[in-house]
Amino acid sequence: MAIKTSSPRKGGIGRVNGPEGVDSIPLRYGDDPYVWACWLYYEDGMTQGEIAEAMGVSRATVNSYLADAREKGIVNISIEPARLASLTIAQELKRHFGLSDCLVVPNDDNTRPLIGRLGAAGAQALAKLVKSGDTLAVAWGRTVLSVGEHLETGPLQDVTVVQATGGTTANFTYTPELTTAAVARAISARCVNITAPAVVASAEMQRMLLAEPLIREQFDTLARANRIVFGISSLRPNSTIHTSGFFESVPLQHYLAKGAAGVLAGRFIDERGRPVDGPLDDRTIGMSLEMLRGIGTRVAVAGGFDKVPALLAALRGGYVNVLVTDAATGAGILRADGVTSLDGKLSQRQKSAPVANAYRTHVKKFLNNPNDVVEEMLDGLIAAHKPYLQPVPGSRRALVARNGPRPGKVGLVIGGGTGHEPCFVGYVGKGLADAVAVGNIFSSPPPDPIAKCAVAASGGAGVLFVYGNYAGDVMNFEMAAELVEEQGIPIRTILTTDDVMSSPVEDKEGRRGVAGNFFVFKVAGAACDRGLTLDECEAITRKANDRTFTVGVALESCSMPQTRRHNFEIGPDDMELGMGIHGEPGVSRERVRTADEIVDTIMDNIFKEMKAEAGDRVAVLVNSFGATPLMELYILFRRVEQRLAAKNITIEANWVGHYCTSLDMAGASISILHLDRQLTDLLHHPCQSAILTINAPEPDEAARN
Repeated sequence: MAIKTSSPRKGGIGRVNGPEGVDSIPLRYGDDPYVWACWLYYEDGMTQGEIAEAMGVSRATVNSYLADAREKGIVNISIEPARLASLTIAQELKRHFGLSDCLVVPNDDNTRPLIGRLGAAGAQALAKLVKSGDTLAVAWGRTVLSVGEHLETGPLQDVTVVQATGGTTANFTYTPELTTAAVARAISARCVNITAPAVVASAEMQRMLLAEPLIREQFDTLARANRIVFGISSLRPNSTIHTSGFFESVPLQHYLAKGAAGVLAGRFIDERGRPVDGPLDDRTIGMSLEMLRGIGTRVAVAGGFDKVPALLAALRGGYVNVLVTDAATGAGILRADGVTSLDGKLSQRQKSAPVANAYRTHVKKFLNNPNDVVEEMLDGLIAAHKPYLQPVPGSRRALVARNGPRPGKVGLVIGGGTGHEPCFVGYVGKGLADAVAVGNIFSSPPPDPIAKCAVAASGGAGVLFVYGNYAGDVMNFEMAAELVEEQGIPIRTILTTDDVMSSPVEDKEGRRGVAGNFFVFKVAGAACDRGLTLDECEAITRKANDRTFTVGVALESCSMPQTRRHNFEIGPDDMELGMGIHGEPGVSRERVRTADEIVDTIMDNIFKEMKAEAGDRVAVLVNSFGATPLMELYILFRRVEQRLAAKNITIEANWVGHYCTSLDMAGASISILHLDRQLTDLLHHPCQSAILTINAPEPDEAARN
C-alpha cells in the first residue's frame, strides 16, 4: 500500500466534502481522511465496521474512502517509506507516552529548514485544536514563532491568546511579546501580554510586580488558559536559552551541575522531568511548571536531534500531551527511553524474527575489572608513549606533552572522554596539543584536571581550549577557565562543530564535534607552535572548524566495558546515518547500501555545505569507529577520491585509519577540510605525537612548494 497524500488544506479544519464529514482527524494522519481510513484498514487490520466507528462515519463512507483511494492511486502495494516511518513513530510515541495525539514530520533531504517544517506542522495542529472561546497560552521561541507565521484557521470567536512568561527588551525576533502577537494575529484573537520582565533582579521585585493590579489581572487570564503551545529548549551552548541572552546574569552551570536537561517556558527540568531548583526560582515572572501541567491541551512543538534529552524529560514529566516533532527526533526519543520494538516496525519485520548468534548475550573483551578500565588504559598508554607525554604532577587525568609548552608560546589544551582513542590522547606532542584532560568513557573530564592542563601548558601568552560541543564538556571547561583566569592566565575557547548531520544548517553552532577534531587540533597546534598570538591562534582555529565537515555511518553500535552489550540494536539490514561518537543513535535509520552509495550520501551532504569550486584543495580523513578494518576504509576512500575528482577538487593530504573511534562500533566517518593557502601551510607544519607525525619537507621540496 503506497499512501501518497494530497497537500493538507490551509487552515486544517479537518472537514471532508461528501455525504458525511470527518470532524476530527488525528494529527498523525495530517488532514487526509483517505490516509486515516487506509492506515486503519491495511496497517492496523481493522474491519470496515470498526473503522466507521473510529472515524465517526458510516460503513458505506469507509468503503467509499477505500475504493476511491485505490482508484486515485493513493493506495498501491506499499506505504511510502518516509510517511510509513513518520506514522509508525507517531503511533509509537502516542502509545508509549500516553499522548492525546502526535504529529511527526517525515524526514526530508534538509532542503527546507527544520524550524519551518515544524512551524507548519504545529500550525496544522493548532488549527485543529483551538476552538471559539478558548484561552491559548503561548511560550516564546523560534519554533513557536514559526507556528504563528504559518497558522491559519477558520472563523473563530472569543479566543484569547496570552503570553506565558514575562517579556524582554532583547532585539531577537522570537521574544515572548512578538511570538504571542504573531499567534494572536493569525487567529484574530485578543492578545494579552505580561507587562513585566521574564527575569527580575530579586525575589522582592518579583513579589512587588505580581502584586500590581494590572499584572495580577494578566496572570488571572493566564490561569484560565485551557490550551498552551510551547517549544522546548535544550541546554546545549547554541540553544535558545543561551543565545537569547535571557539568563545572562545567571550562571547556567548551576542548573547543569544539578542535572538540568531542558527548559520549558523558562523553567528548568531534569532528565525525569522533575523541577530543578536554582537562583531563578524566585526571580522568574511567568507560568510555573505546575500551572503548565494543569492545562488541558499542552502542545509541544520541537525537533532536532540535540533536543532529544530535553523532549524526553518533558514527556516523562507529563508536561506534553500533544507532540509535534520530526521523524529523526521522534525515533531518537523512543530509543533513548528503551523502546526496542520501533526498529522492527520501521523495517516491517516481525518482532520474533530470528537474530543471528542469538545465543550470545555479551561481547567478548580484553578486560580485568571493568570498573578499572580507564585507569588501566592510562597505565598502558603512559608507559607506551613516554617519549611524547607524561602526567601533570598530582593528576593522572591531566597529561602534558614533553616537548610542547615553552615560554612565549600560546598553550593548546584539548580534552574529552575516553573510548575515542587515539583521540584525544594521541594528539599531544610538539606541534600539536600541549596538554590533554581525560574523562571517563564518553564523559567530560572534570574541571580540576582541565585547569591543571591549562597551567601546565601556559607559556605566558595565554591558553586556547579546543573541545567538542557537548553540554558536559562546555560546563566543565568553562568552570576550569574561570579557575585559571583567576590566576592571570587568559583563556580562549573554540567548540568543534563539524558533524553536519547533528543539527540543521541554520543551527550550525549547535552541532557536535566528532572526527573533524583531528583537523582542528592539527591546525591549532601548528598556529600555536609558530608563535602566533592568542588572537591569531583563536581566529585560525575557528576558521579551520568552520571549514571542516563530517558525516558518520554506523553498521553496529558500540558496547560498554561495564555491560559488554551493544548500546542499542541495529537491524541486520540497517545502518545509522549521522552517527555520533558517544554511541548515540544516528539521525536516521536506513537500509544498508553499497559502499559507493553510502559514500555518495555522505559526500552529497557535505557538498551541500562546503562551497568548493573546481581547482580547490581539501584534506580528507576516512576514520574507523573502532571495528571497521582498513580494507573497508580504503574502499570508502576510493569513492571519496572519485567524487572529489569529478568536481576537479584536489586532495592535498589524506589520512585513512583509526583517528577518532567509539569503542568497538562498526562504522566509519568521512571528514573534509576545505583548505585555503593559510590552512594548507599549517596542515603541513611539522608535528610529532604518538599517533601523528609530519616531518619538515626536504629543502628542494620546500622550494618547489
